[in-house]
Amino acid sequence: MSLKYAVLAALLEGEASGYELSKAFDVSLANFWPATPQQLYRELERLAQDGLVQARTVQQERRPNKRMFTLTGAGRAELTAFAAEPPKRPTAVRDEFLIKIQAMDGGDPEVTRALVEERMGWARGKLDRYRRVRERLLDGRSEEEYLRTAERVGPYLTLMAGIAFEEDNLRWCERVLAVLAQRVALG
Repeated sequence: MSLKYAVLAALLEGEASGYELSKAFDVSLANFWPATPQQLYRELERLAQDGLVQARTVQQERRPNKRMFTLTGAGRAELTAFAAEPPKRPTAVRDEFLIKIQAMDGGDPEVTRALVEERMGWARGKLDRYRRVRERLLDGRSEEEYLRTAERVGPYLTLMAGIAFEEDNLRWCERVLAVLAQRVALG
């Protein structure tokens, strides 16, 4: 899959500038499809050239003009067709940290412990951010009510996946720390 479909899906929320899309990626899509602002701007230009999004310029007095992007009918149709296709390949995890854990034997367990604790800090930070987004989306409603009545539930469902992923990350890291402590205690 390309960034193209992630951008088109983000624009289902409505018109947005490249900056706004970058912020949306940070809080809602980064848990499964990260992108830098530069990648987003390049992709938006390609999508506009391909007629999948429409761009308009908004004049601003004290700041540079900004471009606002919306889905076109062709963009919505392409996204709908993409969403109906089965994934081309199963999920694959490519994580440098896991290579470091794979290679830890014979190394300093304190270094490994520090790496795991750092990963836990990242996971907690992301989990806190995702939970804040969740509360903002729910806006006082129960999850069941939200899922039954919200206009769009896709962003919430992917947010649930991000929360579950980071919770699993934390559980796994806690287990790794317990194994490391046990191995150090045994000498």
